[in-house]
Amino acid sequence: MGTNGEHRVGQTPPESAVTEPLAEIIDPENFTPRLLALLSNALVWRESHELRRRFGLGTNDWRVISAIAIRPGVSATFVSGFLGLNKAVVSKSVSTLVGRGLVVLSDGPRGSRPMYLTAGGAQMHEDMLPISMRGQEIILADLSPQEIGRLNTLLRRMLEKTRELRVLESEADAAG
Repeated sequence: MGTNGEHRVGQTPPESAVTEPLAEIIDPENFTPRLLALLSNALVWRESHELRRRFGLGTNDWRVISAIAIRPGVSATFVSGFLGLNKAVVSKSVSTLVGRGLVVLSDGPRGSRPMYLTAGGAQMHEDMLPISMRGQEIILADLSPQEIGRLNTLLRRMLEKTRELRVLESEADAAG
C-alpha cells in the first residue's frame, strides 16, 4: 500500500486479501477515543521534545518530579500508581533523577523508600512547569471556566469507569 492507504499502481493484492472497506467501521473523524489519543500523543510529543531539548530529561522524568513535588516523601510504588506508569518506567526515571542530583531517597525497602526533591530538583520543577502547563493552555484555550469544570468532571468519571472495567475484566480473566 502507498502512504495514503491506496494500493500502488501495478501491485496485485494477495488472493485472500480483502480489498474493499468493511461495511461497519469506525468514523475516524468522530471516534472520540481516537481523537483523545491523537491529542494526548501530540501534547506528550511536544512536551517530551521540549523537555529533552532544554533539560535532557523526558516526560516520565518530569512526571516523577511533579509527583514528588505534590507529595514529598512518596514512594516509587505510590508514584507508579498515581501516574499510571509501569514500575520499571518509574524506577528508571528515579535512577536518572537520583543520578542527576534532583531526587534523594530515604532509607527503606526498595519501592517503598520515601523520595524527596533536592534544591536542584525543586528548581528543575520550577523550570519545567511552564512547558507542561502549555499543554493545559492548549486544551483549555477555547473553554469557559464552567466548561473546564465540566470537562474535568467528565474526564475523572471516564477514568473511574475505565478503572472499574479493568477490575471487572481482570476478575473475568481470573475466573475464566
